[in-house]
Amino acid sequence: MGIVAGLDSAPDFTRIVVCDSDTGAVLRQGYAPHPVESPDGGRPSDVDPQAWLLSLGEAAGGGLLEGVQAIGVSAQQNAVVPLDAQGNTVRPAMVGGDKRTQVAAADLVDALGGREAWAQAVGCVPQAAHPVTKLRWLARTEPENAQRTAILLQAHDWLVWQLLGRPVRRTTDRGGASGTGYWSAATGAYRPDLVELALGHQVMLPEVIGPADAAGTTPEGLLISVGTGETMAAAFGLGISVGDAVVSLGASGSVMAVHPEALVDGSGMITALADATGMHLPVVTTLNAVRTLRGAAELLGMPDLESLSELAMKSTPGAHGLVLLPYLEGERTPNLPHTAGTLAGLRRESMKPEHLARAAFEGMLCGLADALDVLRGRGVEVRRVFLLGPAAELPAVQAAAPSLFGTQVVVPQPADYAAIGAARQAAWALGASQGALDARTPPAWQGAVAQVLEPGEELAVGQAVRQQFVSVREQTHPGAF
Repeated sequence: MGIVAGLDSAPDFTRIVVCDSDTGAVLRQGYAPHPVESPDGGRPSDVDPQAWLLSLGEAAGGGLLEGVQAIGVSAQQNAVVPLDAQGNTVRPAMVGGDKRTQVAAADLVDALGGREAWAQAVGCVPQAAHPVTKLRWLARTEPENAQRTAILLQAHDWLVWQLLGRPVRRTTDRGGASGTGYWSAATGAYRPDLVELALGHQVMLPEVIGPADAAGTTPEGLLISVGTGETMAAAFGLGISVGDAVVSLGASGSVMAVHPEALVDGSGMITALADATGMHLPVVTTLNAVRTLRGAAELLGMPDLESLSELAMKSTPGAHGLVLLPYLEGERTPNLPHTAGTLAGLRRESMKPEHLARAAFEGMLCGLADALDVLRGRGVEVRRVFLLGPAAELPAVQAAAPSLFGTQVVVPQPADYAAIGAARQAAWALGASQGALDARTPPAWQGAVAQVLEPGEELAVGQAVRQQFVSVREQTHPGAF
């Protein structure tokens, strides 16, 4: 069919991959940082979206897009771009990591009648990061800006709109819409009343179009696909399907899986997202993943996580009875926002650095296994787990994960799977427009190059370690699940 490109506008950078539309083989790549920084040197809460365009232009320099027939866009999730009636930005975009909105989230939960009401309405309970929560914060904190807001777009919607020359028609996809807090993956419809509840008035929302649909074509004839959020694009780039789960090891952790139906979870532990193919992508989040390892490394005087892993490998499964409940920042799964971590099983023989290091790895992975079990408990099939993030390469993680998760673990070769997923979406839209692909069937690209780990004979040992963790959790936090 030709050549396509996928761009990933992440919080810190833009990456572009140019791929063969038939096989997915990466032909060339571009990269540029985002020229934004908060006063304290961290990630800002407010970003001028023009910075995304500047970064995109830099990443695409040197003729990178020569010969490209279609572009797909992936971008950071939960970023809200408020526009006035003329399509001009009312204020800088409010991006995903915004913690100013925590009070607004609790306010919204109460305003609709509790967590169950939100889960039934849109499949998720408002958290600080959700766009609907940012709208509530805007109405309470910047009422003049809230009043001027007439159009709402997310980051990938805005970029697609800009690439097309700001047409009258504005679009989004199911995946991006499902994370807003005002669109339901179960019904496939917006809840304008929830926008009004949060912002104080109605606004124009982008049209939700299908996964293989084109958002439009540029005057030069370049097709632009609908785009999607980074999570959905990464899942699409990895090529996961029903039976697959993805465990992502960041400072916090997340577990997501492909499922044919939208799940409604009144506890708020499951967020019912849509994926980039027409299926569903239930997600469970933990607050403590790699931050658990970093805390243990600091306590033990280890210079980095590689050293902590090497130390942990000197211990044995079960860490001589040491169990770490890794709830260092409170926890979302289970819902224990005000708790702290717990170290149990201290005996003279277990009070050694290597056992504490091993307990940190096992505690982190057992917490994520709890999240997997939340999905399994709702009928989600998990035959294999894709393990993502730099920590996935650590020997202590790879040694323990298969037996603790109770299934095959796949560690993909590091790559920007969000950009690859965006390119695959572009290939799908291009093929569908040419009649070469069915709009219901995405292109069959080669899967990610990966290392495959089997639980093997260690399965029984791992499940004993897991039961040890569960026993301590139930004793310390009875009824948490």
